[in-house]
Amino acid sequence: MIYLDNAATTRPCDEAVNAAVNTARECFGNVSSLHKMGIEAEKLLNGAKNTILKKLGLQGELYFTSGATESNNTVLKGVCDAYKRSGKTIVTTAMEHPSVARVCDYLENNGFNVIRLSPKDAFYNFEEYIAEHITPDTILVSCMAVNNETGYKVDTKKLYALVKRKNKNCMLHVDGVQGFCKTALYGDYISLSAHKVHGLKGVGALYVAKGCRFTPQLLGGGQQKNLRSGTEPIEAIAAFEAAVKAYPTDLTHYVELNKLLRSRLAEMDDVYINSPDLSYGVPNILSFSVLGVRSEIMLHYLEEKQIYVSSGSACSKGKISSVPDSFGIDGKRADSTIRVSFSMSNTLDDINVLADEIKSGIKRFRR
Repeated sequence: MIYLDNAATTRPCDEAVNAAVNTARECFGNVSSLHKMGIEAEKLLNGAKNTILKKLGLQGELYFTSGATESNNTVLKGVCDAYKRSGKTIVTTAMEHPSVARVCDYLENNGFNVIRLSPKDAFYNFEEYIAEHITPDTILVSCMAVNNETGYKVDTKKLYALVKRKNKNCMLHVDGVQGFCKTALYGDYISLSAHKVHGLKGVGALYVAKGCRFTPQLLGGGQQKNLRSGTEPIEAIAAFEAAVKAYPTDLTHYVELNKLLRSRLAEMDDVYINSPDLSYGVPNILSFSVLGVRSEIMLHYLEEKQIYVSSGSACSKGKISSVPDSFGIDGKRADSTIRVSFSMSNTLDDINVLADEIKSGIKRFRR
């Protein structure tokens, strides 16, 4: 099997699995309990927080959630509620994940003014383009650090500085799901997901900078400083920490895989790269279009060969994604798009096998 759909989810690493099992056996207490087992679980949770904050390289607070969808919903709804007296405008992008895009639709229907910007309109200076649309009425900018379908990368450090320069009271939310452990992340709020970095599904985190507020969206027992009620899944949190600790710091292998696949695709007629070059994109995601072969046909052909790729975002299954249009990718290329996303366990041989099978698929299916 050759698994190349790591932007959708990753295989849990051994360190994460072992941490989850050991915690379930030895440290399964409720963090809110006052006895020794609860205190030990709380220590583990705080240790995980510190590990993730250290990886981010930021000072602030971290709240564990059920995943990035909850983190994104919490930020957009919670920040807009907390700061609504300061303004009613949100600036976001047309390339966002549905867990941001659909919430923006909801907020728009509830009286907020939502501005959606496309990277195709300012591909090489998107950060400046976003900042240009900030006004005194803007309370929140929400932008993903790395687009999950193309690998396009936003310089969030630069964006953060530009946002604050334009309106010091405007908050920046960064969907850091695809960027965490792969590129630097900056923002007042940052959403993270464990299963994108070889942790377990069902746990994520929300980073909140000092002095930044949001209205809690889950009310109950008052866990996590009354801002995210619910018993903390300590086993999954332990696995998240272990996965972050185990994630490699040297990512040059991704570059090697990316460059090899680009060179192999260049040998094929009517195959077009949709991802930006590595100056503007991360190396672990590569999107391309095989004209004349629909995405689903190529995807299932490769699946027959036990090669697993994606036709786009796994969260757009059965729906038409708006992301290709936001990058100026026309309908024919969008309909024939394949997304390959690497893990560090993929090999150069994997890429050559993939390329050979794409060639075979073209010969079989192209009309």
